[in-house]
Amino acid sequence: MNYFRRLILHNKDFILKEVLEVRGLLDLMLKHRHSGKAWTKEEKAEIKLHLKRISRTVPVVLIFLLPGGSLLLPFLAETLDAELNKKTI
Repeated sequence: MNYFRRLILHNKDFILKEVLEVRGLLDLMLKHRHSGKAWTKEEKAEIKLHLKRISRTVPVVLIFLLPGGSLLLPFLAETLDAELNKKTI
């Protein structure tokens, strides 16, 4: 888990830039974190589709597409949210 955390933190600026370019993706990713509501199957599929596209530019995103990678999505959302909060302060 620490290995994945380091990979994400090391690439967070690239990941955030790519996520921000896809309209609505950040809101969808932060839904779970901000509302406490779980993602539906359709929402998870949409997130994975976008992450698959983003992985062409930022290969570390492939982690989330592997079996069980969905379990790491809340961590990615938390990391991106924290990074956004830093940039807006």
